[in-house]
Formats: sequence, structure tokens, C-alpha cells
Amino acid sequence: MISGSLVLAVSLGYLALLFAVAALADRRAAAGRSVIASPWIYALSWGVYCTAWTYFGSVGRAAAGGIWFLPIYLGPTVAMLLAWIVLRKMVRIAQSYRITSIADFIASRYGKSPGLAAAVTLITVVGIVPYIALQVKGVSAAYQLLLGEHRVAGGWWQDGTLWVTLALAFFTILFGTRHLDLSERHEGMVAAIALESLVKLGAFLAVGIYVTWGLFDGPADIWARASAVPDLARLMRLGGGEGFAYPQWFAMSLLAMLSVLLLPRQFQMMVVECGDERMIPRAAWVFAAYLFAINLFVLPLAIGGMLILGPGADAETFVISLPLSQGAVGLALLAGLGGMSAATGMLIVETVAVSTMVCNDLVMPALLRAGLVGGRAGGDVTRLLLAIRRVAIVGLLLLGYIYFRVAGDVYALVSIGLISFAAVAQFAPALFGGMWWKGGTARGAMAGLLAGFAVWGYTLMLPAIAKSGWLPDGFLDRGPLGVAALRPEALFGLTGLDNITHALFWSMLVNVGLYVAVSLARPPGAREAAQALLFVDVYDRDGGAARPVFWRGRARVADLDALARRLLGPERAARAMAGADGAAPASIADAALVERVEQQIA
Repeated sequence: MISGSLVLAVSLGYLALLFAVAALADRRAAAGRSVIASPWIYALSWGVYCTAWTYFGSVGRAAAGGIWFLPIYLGPTVAMLLAWIVLRKMVRIAQSYRITSIADFIASRYGKSPGLAAAVTLITVVGIVPYIALQVKGVSAAYQLLLGEHRVAGGWWQDGTLWVTLALAFFTILFGTRHLDLSERHEGMVAAIALESLVKLGAFLAVGIYVTWGLFDGPADIWARASAVPDLARLMRLGGGEGFAYPQWFAMSLLAMLSVLLLPRQFQMMVVECGDERMIPRAAWVFAAYLFAINLFVLPLAIGGMLILGPGADAETFVISLPLSQGAVGLALLAGLGGMSAATGMLIVETVAVSTMVCNDLVMPALLRAGLVGGRAGGDVTRLLLAIRRVAIVGLLLLGYIYFRVAGDVYALVSIGLISFAAVAQFAPALFGGMWWKGGTARGAMAGLLAGFAVWGYTLMLPAIAKSGWLPDGFLDRGPLGVAALRPEALFGLTGLDNITHALFWSMLVNVGLYVAVSLARPPGAREAAQALLFVDVYDRDGGAARPVFWRGRARVADLDALARRLLGPERAARAMAGADGAAPASIADAALVERVEQQIA
């Protein structure tokens, strides 16, 4: 056990260091020295993929199934082989058309559909809640272990996990919503996340080296001792001594491959924060090397931990409990910092990205339609935008906390993460199909998204709630109303698959099927066809004046100026309206001016 005041002081000091790094990076960016221009910082920021799931959950997964932690990292590694083809095109599209979120990306491709943007945002909010709960659970378990405490019953004000959640919300607001950036780039946040990637990697490697060569005589010694214990020897065999589950291995690898590109935090770091697409090849191999390094000691920690602490110990806490058991307090504290880095990095980037989507695609459109924003032409709503994003950040973290309380004890960390992976995988047909197929339509994308998400909720989210005791047991065993064919984990009699593979199969089958069928049933409209050309043929266009502008209208210069002032403030509005100074206020704006203002306020 470590002094609570020491743990608190070190944690606050570390967060203060991150904030100082972020502030310094922001000042350098304001002076024209962008940190995003560094390929190494850009590459390290991709390490936000490795969360508390990696830091704690991978060891737990390895202790239960041996090498079955690997698909979560093999998938992204394989995806990096395609980075120059897929990710480069995503970056080129986003930079050409000022796209700042995955909801914006999908909606823009299908005729700038606000309904589709709202649907993507809602799916993201619901689907990402289990992942936020995972981080809350990981941080909570780490602090309880360091302090030697256990969860006790009492009022909500006595729940340390709740206060940790609120503290994380406070620091997330400091990192990501101190000011409004029209490009939605956060240079300070990128620098802080790059530092966190180094801290969690260094801490994990330090514990791995300590256990492997400090408590044992190297990997060979660990394998030799484990071979004498039948239960541990099984973990070192492919398939655990049974038939190899190829469908499960493929499903998890595919989920991870899709998620490394589609998770909001990954889209933010890989696409939105990219300063130059030429950095992608280096970032891809650095990220692959990072994944290899952070997984190097997973099996030694898992097996070594069970040899020392016994098979009944909580393997998800071995990174901290092993040093603590040997009196290595300093190393245990470093391991705790690494775990906090893994969780806070994810929470900061994920909630900043999702809060931007909530603000831009749900709340602000509703307020504008209701006439509740910008009653005065000169009104500046930038403060309102920041307030909405801050409230969204707090709301998302509290939803994660609630899910942690409802279902967090039912699933291991890895299982919770896979539920979220399966949710964001529903974006794949609409996003990747839209990048290469001109025939995709908004109706097809919406039908596939909603149907796939409904199947995900039925086959994964509802069973998680049922297993926590909030739904009758018969719902899982006998199906709703006793209809066995509708059992959520054996839909239409499909058995022999784990719940994740089962849910992925049905949700993607329905999603892809409806996306293609509905798109083929009715050709795209003029606006959809125009956007399809811009996305699919993005390399044939330079993103500048040569790009055709598909717009007809009679917007007056004065109206555009008033709208820009309401949403951007006087200074940014003046920059957006640059070039219109000599035009009469009542004159009709040309297409280029309309497009420029539209991109700024989007």
C-alpha cells in the first residue's frame, strides 16, 4: 500500500506536466512552429490506440487465453500495410474539404446529409460508452490497488471512482476545449498524447523487464516453470490445447483493423491532426513498432504473475500488483502512472472528438432550426459552442461511469472494449464504400447504419445489460417471448461462435446488404453524385479553384457576413469574408465566397 497523499501528488504533478506541455505546444503553434509538422510526434500520437485495455486488459486476456490477446494488435498492424492507400485518401479528402470528424466525413460524402451526420453521432455516443467505462474501470482498479482500498457501499459522494471520473472530465476540458479552433486541430493535445504514449510504453517495459529478469532468470525460466504446471502449460499452446478458433481470431483481427481507422480518437489523430500526408508512411511503421514493443512482455507478465501470485489473482492488475508484492513501491507507482496515461489519453481525445460531433451535428443544428441561436446579427456564439462541448464531455464521462456501475463487473476489460469496436465497425461500409464506389447513396448508408447498429444493440449491448441482472434470465436463454430463434447470442440458430463474432457476422451482413441493395434500388441525386465525384476522384482534383463548386443560389453578401459573425466572431468572420470588401452588401455572393464561408462554419 502507498500513501494516498503521495499517489495524489504524483498524479496531479503528472497531469500538470501534461498541461504544461500542451500549453507550450499551443504557444509554438501560434508562433508558426507547429508540433504536428514533426513526423515523430504525429506517429507517437497514434499510440492513443493503446488504452487501459492494452495496459491492463491484455495481460488479463493472456492469463485466460494465452496468445488470444494478439488479434487486437495484429489487425492494426495489417492495417498499416494499407495506410498509404486507405489512410492517405482519407487525409486528402479531409484536408481538401475541411472535414473535422468521422460524422462530417460520412455525411459530406452523401450530399452533406445532416440526418446522416446526426445518426453517425448518436451511434458513436452509444457505442463508445462501454469503451469509456473500460477506462474508468481500469483507473479505478489501479488506484484501489495502489492505495490498498476496496470499493465500499455508501452514498454517491463517497464513491472515489465518481470523483476520479469528474476529475478526468475537468482535465479533458482543459486539454481540449480551452479555445475554439476552426480547423479542429489541437496541437497541444497532440503533444501531450505523444508524451503519454512514451510514458505508458516506458512504464510497461520497465515492469516487464523487472518481472522477466528481476523476478525470474529470463523468458526461458518463465516458460520452463510454467511447463510444469498443466494449467499454465496450456496457455503456451496454440489454441489452448483445443481446436484453433479461426472465426474468432479473424473476427477480432478484422474488428481491430477497422477500429484503428474508425474510432473517433483515431480519426482525430490520424486524419484531422495530420499536418502532411507524406508523414503517413513513417508514422505507419513507427506505430507498428510501437504495438510490437508494448506487447513484448504481455505473456511473461501474465504467466509470471500467475506463478508468483497464484492463478486466482486478478491478472488485469499484474502490472501493478507484481511490483507491489515485491516491495518495489517506486516501480508500482510508475506502473500506476503508465496506466493513468493509457486511460487519460484515450478519454481526452475520444471525448474531445465526440463532443465536437455532438455540438456540430446534434445540438447546434437543433438550436439553429429552433431559432434559439444568434438572435442578433452581431451575436458571437463561440462561447456557446465551447459550453456545449464542455457539457458533452462531462455527459459522456458520466455515461461511461454509469455503464461501469451497471455492467462493468460482468465483463473483463477486453470484452468491454470489443463491444465498442463492434459498434464503430458499423461505419465501415458507408465510409469505405463511399471512398471508392460512386453508386452509394445517403438512403443506402442510412439504412445500413441503422440496421447494423440495431443488430449490434440486440446481440451485444442488451446481453451485457441482461447479464448484469437488469433483464430477465430467460431473455438470453430462451429468447424474447420464448422464441428460441431470437436468442440474442444465437440469432436464428447460429451457434458455435463467441458473442463478439456472432454479433459482428449478423450486424455486418445486414449493414452491407442494405447499403448495397438500397443504393442500387435508387440512383443518387445530383448533390450526392457531385459529392461522390469529389470523394472518389479526390486525387484528380487539387482542392483549390480548379475543383467544381456544385452550388446555385442567391445568397447576399450581407447575409453571409451576418451569419459568419454570429457563428465565428468578428475577427474570424472578417477572414472568411476576405475578398468581398469591395462588394455591395446587397449584391449576390459568388460560388467561391459561399463555399469558403460554408467550410469555415461547417
